[in-house]
Amino acid sequence: MKRRVLGILSLFALVMVLAVSTAILTSAGRELTQEVQINRVSGLNRFAQVAYDASQSGDTTQLRREMDRYSSLYGEGVIVRLQEAATVQSGGLTPDRPDVRDAISRASLNLNDTTLEPLQPFGSGRALISRSFGSASQVLGEAVLEVDLGPARQKLRERWLLVGLGAAGLSAVLLLGALRATGWVIRPVLRLNSAVAELEATGRAARLPEAGPPELKELSRSFTKMAETLSSSTESQRRLIADTSHQLRNPIGALRLRIDLLQLELRTDAERAKAAGVVKELERVEEILDDVLKLATAEHRASEGAANETLRPGAGGTVQPIDPYPVLQEEVDRARPAAKSVGSSLVLAAPPEPPLELRCSAAELAQMVGELITNAIKYAPGATITVEARPLGASVVVEVSDDGPGLPPEELGAAATRFWRSPSHGNIRGTGLGMTIVDRLAGANGGRLTLRGRDPHGLRAILEFPAAAREGWRP
Repeated sequence: MKRRVLGILSLFALVMVLAVSTAILTSAGRELTQEVQINRVSGLNRFAQVAYDASQSGDTTQLRREMDRYSSLYGEGVIVRLQEAATVQSGGLTPDRPDVRDAISRASLNLNDTTLEPLQPFGSGRALISRSFGSASQVLGEAVLEVDLGPARQKLRERWLLVGLGAAGLSAVLLLGALRATGWVIRPVLRLNSAVAELEATGRAARLPEAGPPELKELSRSFTKMAETLSSSTESQRRLIADTSHQLRNPIGALRLRIDLLQLELRTDAERAKAAGVVKELERVEEILDDVLKLATAEHRASEGAANETLRPGAGGTVQPIDPYPVLQEEVDRARPAAKSVGSSLVLAAPPEPPLELRCSAAELAQMVGELITNAIKYAPGATITVEARPLGASVVVEVSDDGPGLPPEELGAAATRFWRSPSHGNIRGTGLGMTIVDRLAGANGGRLTLRGRDPHGLRAILEFPAAAREGWRP
């Protein structure tokens, strides 16, 4: 946007300077042309007057003397043709030249030609002016004056140079002014755009300085107030969820204790079955609270990571690089008993060579991988679950896949939505927050979660992170 506005202002400034310069140069050309014309026509009129006197007296001595003096002074030729006498000439101008002959012919018809063409700074050649003299009813002769335009052209070139230098200086001043004006107007807009991106990514934005035109100052004030209100509201909601989930643990713990004590007093199988149902629902509530707390923490981490990346691109690099394979091995070993209990086999692919490195919190990577393995065990009992890490271009991919039933293609995009559960999993216990937690934690660490189908059936959960450069090693 800044380039477009600056381009328009610069073009306008250059057009204005060009128009003014053209007007000045045109006026200068007309002024010099008029000055030369007035001066030379005055001389031509003088020669015509002296020639008229000579035609009356028959003595051309005075005429010759003045013509020679003029030619020696200005370097221009003069020809005067008298009807009763020979032609008088000076300065090397002869009537044999076609243009001189044509000028004399026109003057003999009483057609005076004393107008000069507008001067141009570059060119060569001389111009002719001519007129007749005599009485009101009779032409007694013709006078032709050769005008040397070289000195006038030199003056015009000097004026062009001065105007060019002035135009260049004015253009520089106008372009600098356009740059300052563009920055004055566009800088607040760019700040506002960055603040909008930051607000979208993190839920909060820094206070905008009140700069620029009054309208943009007011807009900056309004946006700052809106961002502060929105950030405060979002943070209050997040804190409310986290605090409520945490505070509910105490009454739920007390409720579980009371139910456990109550179960000791039950005597019949029907009573114990009903109490078991209550305990099952209580455990579901505890699971939801745990997942809500995890989600609140993950979203807080995601907003912090987005804020760092918005304010300082590459800030995620402050996390120390880790080798993901030991983390995967630990999570696979921890989940083997659960997988075995449902008939699933858990396979950890061989570590890649050379070892991989990525920038991610080891604890959060373990949480993400553990959640993905738990989901695979829960929703794909009896399947083969494969966990692997591999390079992919400038990224490192951690993948947990299974050959279970998987998800239909139309449901893959919704799997990371809060509290979303596939209709085919309605009879399986869960909160619908697991994939959401993984997605938020991946974003907090500069990565992303992608869900894809597996051929011929199954699900692939792919975590992709930027690879950390290994020092001292080259592929």
